[in-house]
Amino acid sequence: MQRNGGGGVAGGQPWVLRRIRLTWLSFMLFFILVFFPLIAHYYLTTIDEAVGPDKRLFGPRPGGELCEAKHVQDLCRIRESVSEELLQLEAKRQELNGEIARLNLRIEACKRSIDSAKQDLLQLKNVISQTEHSYKELMAQNQPKLSLPVRLLPDKDDPPLPPPKSPRACRLRSCFDYARCPLTSGFPVYVYDAGAYAWAERIDPLVRQAFEAAVKTNIYVTADPSVACLYLVLVGELQENASPPPPPPAELEKQLKALPYWRADGRNHLLLHLSRQSVTQNFLYNVSTGRAAVAQATFLERQYREGFDLVVSPLVHALSEPNFLEIPPQVPVKRKYLFTFQGERLESLRSSLQEAPPQSFEEEIERDPPADYDDRIIGTLKAVADSRLDQVLVEFTCKAPRASLPTEWALCGERDERLGVLKVSTFALVIVPGDGQLVASAGCGMRLFEALEAGAIPVVLGDHAKLPYHQHIRWSEAAIVVPKPRITELHFLLRSLSDSDLLNMRRQGRFLWEAYFSTAESVLSTVLASVRTSLQVPAAPIREEHAREIPHKAGKLAGTDANLADNGDLDLGPVETEPPYASPRFLRNFTYTASDVYRAWNRAPGPFHLFPHTPLDPVLPSEAKFLGSGTGFRPIGGGTGGSGKEFQAALGGNVPREQFTVVMLTYEREEVLMNSLERLNGLPYLNKVVVVWNSPKPPSDDLLWPDIGLPIVVVHTEKNSLNNRFLPWDAVETEAILSIDDDAHLRHDEIMFGFRVWREARDRIVGFPGRFHAWDLNHQSWLYNSNYSCELSMVLTGAAFFHKYYAYLYSYVMPMAIRDMVDEYINCEDIAMNFLVSHITRKPPIKVTSRWTFRCPGCPQALSHDDSHFHERHKCINFFVKVYGYMPLLYTQFRVDSVLFKTRLPHDKTKCFKFI
Repeated sequence: MQRNGGGGVAGGQPWVLRRIRLTWLSFMLFFILVFFPLIAHYYLTTIDEAVGPDKRLFGPRPGGELCEAKHVQDLCRIRESVSEELLQLEAKRQELNGEIARLNLRIEACKRSIDSAKQDLLQLKNVISQTEHSYKELMAQNQPKLSLPVRLLPDKDDPPLPPPKSPRACRLRSCFDYARCPLTSGFPVYVYDAGAYAWAERIDPLVRQAFEAAVKTNIYVTADPSVACLYLVLVGELQENASPPPPPPAELEKQLKALPYWRADGRNHLLLHLSRQSVTQNFLYNVSTGRAAVAQATFLERQYREGFDLVVSPLVHALSEPNFLEIPPQVPVKRKYLFTFQGERLESLRSSLQEAPPQSFEEEIERDPPADYDDRIIGTLKAVADSRLDQVLVEFTCKAPRASLPTEWALCGERDERLGVLKVSTFALVIVPGDGQLVASAGCGMRLFEALEAGAIPVVLGDHAKLPYHQHIRWSEAAIVVPKPRITELHFLLRSLSDSDLLNMRRQGRFLWEAYFSTAESVLSTVLASVRTSLQVPAAPIREEHAREIPHKAGKLAGTDANLADNGDLDLGPVETEPPYASPRFLRNFTYTASDVYRAWNRAPGPFHLFPHTPLDPVLPSEAKFLGSGTGFRPIGGGTGGSGKEFQAALGGNVPREQFTVVMLTYEREEVLMNSLERLNGLPYLNKVVVVWNSPKPPSDDLLWPDIGLPIVVVHTEKNSLNNRFLPWDAVETEAILSIDDDAHLRHDEIMFGFRVWREARDRIVGFPGRFHAWDLNHQSWLYNSNYSCELSMVLTGAAFFHKYYAYLYSYVMPMAIRDMVDEYINCEDIAMNFLVSHITRKPPIKVTSRWTFRCPGCPQALSHDDSHFHERHKCINFFVKVYGYMPLLYTQFRVDSVLFKTRLPHDKTKCFKFI
């Protein structure tokens, strides 16, 4: 224990020593780490202060000498770099100066080349000018232009011409003064005031009022008698039981000679007698009218001067317009009765005329009884009725017959009763007076008028009768004229006619009635047109709608959409580089009237024959090419034929040069309109764009219109009407019109292809979206259908080509009732145009490409998106059918694509092909 304890004491001393050593060592280490740097710092600073400020080794140098040395080195390096860059820039400057010198030399050379090219161009222009001048000289030598004849005006002091040898010897060549009606006169007509002469108070007031109203709207009437070509005098119809009675012939001659421009012989005067009733009046009989022509419904053979006097139609609708809804339809072709006749032949004379001195009209009729076939006619017609082979209606006695001449068949009953029978008759018999001396009578004229109005085909028994305007109207296309001796063969003849012939005759009769007989305006216009046509004076051009342009500002140059410019497999061919040029104006104004009289007046079913050149529709100024195509133009400009791709690259058609006008209807969709106009930029053969601004609000002041390199004419309209799309604007100077909606998207190749097709079918509508009509068996009515189909009967005019000719017909000739319905529904104008063209041409429209609809992303909602849109179009079709009297639309499964549509042609076989 002690050992251990002693050992513990003895052993603890070294441990204390070691602890003391560690403490001493830590203290020394702390001293060295803390005090040694302080001593070293003090020592160093003391050395710097001892040696002076200029020889300091460790302290900072005064004035920043160390920093200045580094900055100098940097500056030196910068100076060397800048010097090197300056040397490089100098080298580049010298190089650029050399390049400038070389470019200046090239500029001088280019200027010399430009001067030389200008001289060459000037020489070429001189050569071209000389060539054109030589060409014009050659054309002038081969086709000299004649100056217009000097206009000779009438003179009151003109000596009277020698009278004709006999009263019946008057013809235009001997009794009409052509010097007052030159070809360029425009056919001015002076109308005497109906209340200024003595017999005016005896004229029927309705006839007088209707005549005065028609005179106000006629384009040929002039108020200046000194330039008149024709002087028109209204002499009848007189009132029944007029008081005082008509003057005797001698007194009437004095009153006629007292007219201020009668000039002793009545040259260039026309005495007009309009019959409103079936009573036959002829108080001008035995009146010496001199060289004045007579136009009336009743003529005696010895009174009528062929080619000089005029047989006119009765004036039934004096102050009223015919109601198309009351006119029976033209189909079905065969009606209840095969033929009908109601009339009574009175043996005693009934007339509103008072007895005249010997050789009066009535005495002349009674003096020489004619050979009469009427008894045979009565027996034959009764036999046909008794045979019951066909249902016919013949009545030879009347409860209340109208007044008539002894040999004339009197009308039975009232007008409404007669029309009720005619509406269910396929044929209507018109038996001319038995007296061969009576070549025309008001009673026969009234029967003819009512038959045409009701759609019954007239059958005229008696070939000696003079029908109204027979010099110009080819009555064989609308009526059947049979000599009375053939009455026994009449039944066989009527049953042998086919349905198609019957429909054509009924359509032609409907046209004659509408154009020449239906209203007072049409009767007066027909009388004047008959005289003008006989004189071979061209008709006055129909008026065009003046385009009141809205000023607008053009913005930036429009670009071309790559999608629209992508023509795919269809080559657009040569792009026009010439400025816009108009279609040639009508060049046959002075020959058409003389060479195409029957085509102008009769309009057999066919292109442009049914409406043009009626008295209501004078010569149009822009139809030259259509009427001359095929005969007056050489087949040039349409490729060489069968030459493969060369034909595809040509414009096509038989007219060497032609452009078209885009007519775009818009209503308060400025952004959509601007986009549509931009898409037309670069379109070949485009003449101009006519924007029909249908909104009452003008375009925005800040609206910038795209510059497409062609004129954009913005037309202000009087009212918001879809009919404005088809107005014949005078701003449209081309025959071809592309009617397009402002939201329709068409590629340029599609438009060009449609234009090519139209050039080879100028009388038809050529377009893209097709539609068709269908018959609803359940409701017995017509329906409008826009579904995809293998057939079509309409092409929407929202994207279609048509001839400007149809714009005149739509606006001025087509029945007003159709345009009124378009305004009422704000719909159906495209259907109306299809009805019109199909009615005229009897051809369906032509659809091009496979497009059926148009999509316009981002466009505002159109009228066609309304639910009532299709219901209204159903009603329009049925209404139009009532107006026309039949369904003129025709079905077709025909669609046009190009000859080499999607045909891949090898490059080595684009010049010629071998066809087997």
